[in-house]
Amino acid sequence: MVSVAHAKRLVFLVHRWTGVAACVLMALWVVSGAVMLFVGYPKLLPAQRLGALPPLAAARCCLPVEAALLHSRAPEAVQQITLTSVAGHPRYRLKEGDGTLRMVDAVTGAVLPRADEAAGLRSAHAFLPGSEGTVQGWTQDDRWTHSGQLDPHRPLIQVQMQDPAANLLYISSATGEVVMAVPRMQRYWNYVGAWLHWVYAFRDGARDPVWSWIVIGLSAVGTLSALAGALVGIWRWRFAGRYKSGSRTPYREFQMRWHHITGLVFGTVMILWIFSGLMSMNPLGIFSPAGARPDLRAYQQGSPGTTRPALGAHDALTMLQAAGFDTREIDWKVLGGQPYLLASDGTGATRVLVSASDGLIQLREELEPAALERAARTLLPFDLRSATWMQSFDAYYYRRDEASMYGSASRGLPVLRVQFGDPGATMAYISPASGDVVLSVDRAQRTGRWLFNFLHSWDLSWMLRNAWPRQLVLVLLSMGAFALAATGVILGYRRLVLSVGRRVRTRNQRSATAEKGVAHSRG
Repeated sequence: MVSVAHAKRLVFLVHRWTGVAACVLMALWVVSGAVMLFVGYPKLLPAQRLGALPPLAAARCCLPVEAALLHSRAPEAVQQITLTSVAGHPRYRLKEGDGTLRMVDAVTGAVLPRADEAAGLRSAHAFLPGSEGTVQGWTQDDRWTHSGQLDPHRPLIQVQMQDPAANLLYISSATGEVVMAVPRMQRYWNYVGAWLHWVYAFRDGARDPVWSWIVIGLSAVGTLSALAGALVGIWRWRFAGRYKSGSRTPYREFQMRWHHITGLVFGTVMILWIFSGLMSMNPLGIFSPAGARPDLRAYQQGSPGTTRPALGAHDALTMLQAAGFDTREIDWKVLGGQPYLLASDGTGATRVLVSASDGLIQLREELEPAALERAARTLLPFDLRSATWMQSFDAYYYRRDEASMYGSASRGLPVLRVQFGDPGATMAYISPASGDVVLSVDRAQRTGRWLFNFLHSWDLSWMLRNAWPRQLVLVLLSMGAFALAATGVILGYRRLVLSVGRRVRTRNQRSATAEKGVAHSRG
């Protein structure tokens, strides 16, 4: 049986030798995490994408959507229909049943081929008018395009622009649309930010299980080392009484003394940050939904390919234009078997065009609450326990700033929150502005939200409302955690140097002794 003394000795050794490498990793993670508060991983925000599109004018647009569906392999299976613009020209974008994308000219009705470099360059010039660009080549996946949302668009065409921000644009080969814009300064900061924080030097592609397990392993070792260090720090601190030096810490040497003190002050923060980073990887799928997920087909009760309003694109644009709405895109949608159109302007604001009870088309800011509540009941085959209209954010539905990895997620108010009586007590949030289920979380996912998002980012809604105080506190804590890690790096380096030096001296002594023995035998 292991004695208490042996157990403590083991904890000391674990912290000493795992900390040699873990402190370097922790220092890098703390610095890169602080950078990520202000500069996030590249993403094309909806307002950026929509704002770069030209207004859709009724005067020159468009053929009925049925002309585009003629080119679909299976119109009844089409998941999405969107009227948008590519390189300044109106296009219908169809998402087929298998997830592939197809583009149709909205003026001529001709199906368009996949984009080549010339088409990519035209899109780049339309995205940043007045700026020259140079095609850099093609990429299936690189350090800025790991997002799985880009999978239908791969491979991507890279275009380096000569605008003041030196944007590197990525163009979809499937649609010809700009799907990513990465300014030069964001690229530079990301090398010491998200790219470093997420250990992307070891990542190969949008889905890389080897990278995932590398991060899980490093995070687990870091958590173990930090926990062991916390125990050692508590054991060595004199809460009652003092050492002979008059101090409560036994260490007199500068680095060791401050490593001990900063560990006691900032050790808990360090442990929680590393542990929550481990939880972000969803190890062994512990936060994956275990039961049935919301059934969007049952919720929609129809697809845009077969269920559409009796309103053509030209008439819809005329109606929106008369209302003073600056339309950039139109989506064909279905909710509870009832079709409607969703129009978006350059800021991301929306309007819906829906059939009223008298059969006339009405232009509204939101869908009817009663229609949303009826459709919400079909999301899961379980009792609906509650349906609440929220006018403010809660612990699971909230808006993050642009730098966050969730910065592009649509989070508007009001929102309908429904909770079901399924084993996972699933909660779903439905936007009346679009009719979309913008978020769903079951019990396992809610647990992951607390163990990852909250512990890692301090993202309760009231914290996010007070942006600069939250950022200031996180920066100050990061400075303290960095001091803890930096002193550990120095101590670890010295430990390695001493250990290596001791081994070299021992080996030299053995060699000298052996040589003396040989010489003596010869004599």
